[in-house]
Amino acid sequence: MTQIAKLALEDGTVFTGKAFGASGEVDGEVCFNTSMTGYQEILTDPSYRGQIVAMTYPEIGNYGVNDEDVESRRPFLSGFIVRQLSRRVSNFRASGSLDEYMAKHNLVGIEGIDTRALVRKLRTDGSMKGVLSTVDLDDASLVAKAKASPGLVGRDLVREVMPERPFEWNEPLSPWAKLAEASNVSPPGPDAPHVVALDYGMKWNIARHLFDMGCRVTVVPGTATADEVLRYNPDGVFLSNGPGDPEPITYAQETIRGLLGKKPIFGICLGHQLLCLACGGKTFKMKFGHRGANQPVMDRLTGKVEISTQNHGFAVAPDSLPDELEVTHVNLNDDTIEGVRHREHPAFSVQYHPEASAGPHDSSYLFARFNEMLR
Repeated sequence: MTQIAKLALEDGTVFTGKAFGASGEVDGEVCFNTSMTGYQEILTDPSYRGQIVAMTYPEIGNYGVNDEDVESRRPFLSGFIVRQLSRRVSNFRASGSLDEYMAKHNLVGIEGIDTRALVRKLRTDGSMKGVLSTVDLDDASLVAKAKASPGLVGRDLVREVMPERPFEWNEPLSPWAKLAEASNVSPPGPDAPHVVALDYGMKWNIARHLFDMGCRVTVVPGTATADEVLRYNPDGVFLSNGPGDPEPITYAQETIRGLLGKKPIFGICLGHQLLCLACGGKTFKMKFGHRGANQPVMDRLTGKVEISTQNHGFAVAPDSLPDELEVTHVNLNDDTIEGVRHREHPAFSVQYHPEASAGPHDSSYLFARFNEMLR
């Protein structure tokens, strides 16, 4: 028997569809992702904490799920929206279906709604708070819950996704990322460069890239202080991605200020925003953000254009950027800042995801750039 599910937005719009995954009710900011693949990476990306994600590609789930393509210890998003869920799994790597995976992890999903109409609304009016439910099917009740839900602004979501304690990372990139070249990777020795990664909700493929380029990697919670990081005597520090509004994460900004000029720094996504905030910049909430695998970015240092994977709803305000930071990358769709570097200290960051497992891989050179700084 088909179970009904409803998605209600804070503006009063209600979509009715079919439930998949688990039963229940969740709230979150409703946003959309334009990727055609990589849905398992999206489900397990901690940056989606507090969000209900709609996929714009019409059929999702056709290649199933597996145990290798996860980006964290479990899914962290609130809910998942697709136009059509593929019931047939067709991939030799698959160990199960998307429906089974979501049920196992107690994730609520809805399919069969007009995702084009939903995305058009979000693009026109901006991302909205919403409620996804299989238990309460009263429209007025759901809209009221959506309006009362907390949203993302001003919340510290990093504490909800970061690891509890430090640990050593020892997993390389998947063989599928490099195919024949992967067999040449050997564990880094005791004299290899040591990177401490501040985990604000880090995607595991970042740590895999750092390990693969020959670094010893120690992952520490995002609440670590500068003194705690420096006790490891690292050769470099990595600032990870993570969820939500960067401005309330004041403890991370303080840590970064204590590390600038003492160790080389590389930041991605939330790490990029926190670096800019630590230097005196400001951030703003975007209308509907950048989420997908098709964002064009220009590297101002080389003039080259790369196609990037992105997932962020906040960005650095250009008019707030302090003199010590130079803009290195810009988004060609809307001219938002996509990368900076410090003019005095060995520190740089990008707003997008060069580690993206599902691709594209145009931006992987950034890890080589960090590697040169370490050595």
